[in-house]
Amino acid sequence: MSDSPAETDPQSAIDAQGERRREELDDRIFEHNAGDEQEGIPFVGAGPGDPRLLTVAGKELLEEADLVVHAGSLVNSELLEEYCDHAETVSSIGKDLEELIPLMRDAYDEGRNVVRLHSGDPAIYGAAIEQMDALEHEGVPTYFVPGVTSAFAASATLRTQLTLNEVSNHVAFTRPQGKTLTPEEDHISDFIEMGDVTTCIYLGTHAVSETMDRLIEEGHDEEIPVAVVYHASWPDEDVIVGTIGTIGEKLEEAGHRASAMVIIGDAVTGAGYERSFLYGDWANRGEDSEEDTDNEADSETAETPQ
Repeated sequence: MSDSPAETDPQSAIDAQGERRREELDDRIFEHNAGDEQEGIPFVGAGPGDPRLLTVAGKELLEEADLVVHAGSLVNSELLEEYCDHAETVSSIGKDLEELIPLMRDAYDEGRNVVRLHSGDPAIYGAAIEQMDALEHEGVPTYFVPGVTSAFAASATLRTQLTLNEVSNHVAFTRPQGKTLTPEEDHISDFIEMGDVTTCIYLGTHAVSETMDRLIEEGHDEEIPVAVVYHASWPDEDVIVGTIGTIGEKLEEAGHRASAMVIIGDAVTGAGYERSFLYGDWANRGEDSEEDTDNEADSETAETPQ
């Protein structure tokens, strides 16, 4: 804990916590699971938009909150009205760590129930750890409460799975090159090249045309399906389906420049998948093979993707 918490520089706090992470694991990892209500400030995933897609744990914490620091317009105002109308709400948009950390720390030290509300799931492009590390350095405990990420809401809208037997064995969560990511760090083309990957692009609505042009220039099939789901699960959700060759123009016509999930791959349509083993021959091997089935189940069923 800092001797002068009011004057601690957030970057120094982050660096100090980073050193601790390298040296040892946090004991709380072994004491709590993701469903536990814990001491401190919860970093709650608000889900993709629809208030009904907030988790039960998130709902309970919001209903008990005195202060909710939320991700501005990225969180559906209907969710705030339904679960936070009794609490003070503060948007984090336009505020840096030097403002956010003292705000949450002081409220917590005053005995108020503080909730930090991120859009989607805070573990996916949420910039949560830097806030949590800065708070922990100030002596304020924190913890994660998972949320439904927009890729899952988009797949539900598209009525498909992100993984499909013989179509997509892998899922990549990624973002395109830009201010944050250099061209060398943009691996979208690599994922497409693998062939059996469903590629989910976050924070890239504005760059769809440029991304598709690069994929075409690098020799990828222009007929690979692409879906853009704007505001997945919100009342104004919009679904645009095309291909690598057509989606850029379609999105330009729709006029969306932000807040959309872009999904590339054959899982978009769900065409061409094979029946899974789980509900096929593997599940009906008969009593003669019951012991073998049990042994196989031990190693397979827990993670059977289809």
